[in-house]
Amino acid sequence: MTHEVTLITGDGVGPELAEAARRCVDATGAAIHWDVQEAGIDVMAQCGTPLPEATMESIRRTRCALKAPITTPVGTGFRSINVHLRQELGLFACIRPCKYYPGVRTFFSDRKVDLVLVRENTEDLYAGIEFEAGQPVTGELFDYINKISPQRRIRSGRDETGISIKPISVSGTERIVRCAFEYARQNGRRKVTAVHKANIMKHTDGLFLATARRIAEQFSDIEFEDRIVDNMCMQLVQKPELYDVLVLPNLYGDILSDLAAGLVGGLGVAPGANLGPEGAVFEATHGSAPKYKGQNKVNPTALILSAVLMLRHLNETEAADRLERATAAVIAEGRDVTYDMKADRNDPTAVGTQEMATAICRKLR
Repeated sequence: MTHEVTLITGDGVGPELAEAARRCVDATGAAIHWDVQEAGIDVMAQCGTPLPEATMESIRRTRCALKAPITTPVGTGFRSINVHLRQELGLFACIRPCKYYPGVRTFFSDRKVDLVLVRENTEDLYAGIEFEAGQPVTGELFDYINKISPQRRIRSGRDETGISIKPISVSGTERIVRCAFEYARQNGRRKVTAVHKANIMKHTDGLFLATARRIAEQFSDIEFEDRIVDNMCMQLVQKPELYDVLVLPNLYGDILSDLAAGLVGGLGVAPGANLGPEGAVFEATHGSAPKYKGQNKVNPTALILSAVLMLRHLNETEAADRLERATAAVIAEGRDVTYDMKADRNDPTAVGTQEMATAICRKLR
């Protein structure tokens, strides 16, 4: 079966990484028809937007995209492209595997780190319901809050205070927790841990925790526990091997996914998937590194591993497993890897982006 996939080449080092990942996917033999589309600051001049409608139409049609890193323009009025994609396409779940591959430089190489973070993508403080300090509507909201909640009033100055609203719903929590348990069941995982701050935010995080506990009762074959977010940070640093799948509200998921990536070597080896009922977008979780543009220098591992997630999503399991094994083998050998994966970052034997992809393709063949 041939799968249509939108390939978003991005900007900065994005086009180089997109080419490397595409070559590796093609080398698996999986039948992929790529619809190549652009997004980012490089297309703003001609399109007037960093996210052309043609790109959105392609993703809506294929319902599957592999996205290279994209720069969010600063000071132009354009919101994060990643946030826009998630909202427009209903991509409510962000899946971030953080797995240690032998050969990657990390202080935690002696730990068996193999975590998956399932982050809610649409609610919480990232919903974007913010009010700027000094604006009349903010002052009105300030007065209203203090009127209806005199015991928990805002005690800072009316005109100096910005306000963000943190919506967390039962329905939003149900679907992300169910997504985490279904992922655990489908991938042979043993435990789901809900991460929260319900001891302080009783009506938002408290709702998240209560809903998670209720959904957990429907998955008796998977162990369930919960952790307060600050304690979870310490637990991940001290004993990450005790944890398996973490399910988190939006903000905590963003923060802890970077922490977990640090355990396994950094964002250069951290893939990501954004999933929803209308489609899926797979992406490296690092930025576009414009200072390295055109230098054939940046590590392609994160986007290649994101392509592994994409192949599994398309039920190309055998191709996905082969690509992950080939990537792990090249990393373990430590010969044909980029500078950041060498013991000495100035090692002259380091190879470029495309050369590392070529080594992975050789392993596949």
